[in-house]
Amino acid sequence: VQLPAFGGGLVQAGGSLRLSCAASGRSFSSGHMGWFRQAPGKEREFVAFMTLSGGATGFSESVKGRFTISRNNAKNTVYLQMNSLKPEDTAVYYCVARESRMVLSALRSPPTYYYWGQGTQVTVSS
Repeated sequence: VQLPAFGGGLVQAGGSLRLSCAASGRSFSSGHMGWFRQAPGKEREFVAFMTLSGGATGFSESVKGRFTISRNNAKNTVYLQMNSLKPEDTAVYYCVARESRMVLSALRSPPTYYYWGQGTQVTVSS
């Protein structure tokens, strides 16, 4: 399974970026995909999840209202639209995936996800 993430880069505060992650090797149409991030010197942090069938979503409090997550099931792809970016959003963003359905409350926890991508760097300058 591969979860390459694209779309990271350098942006000024207040700007936007769109991350994409196209899973290959397995279908996650019955499970979940999402994003975590890790800033230097900090622990890995939940960002957002989406249930690929049904479309349930969840966001961390720190990004709620600024980030949205969407999917293209036919392409096994999930997107993270990041608006009103802040310097504290600077981190490596990781795409994650799980094939089977899980209770939504567990989807904010890293061990829930079997598959992790390599990550893409997002840097927000002030």
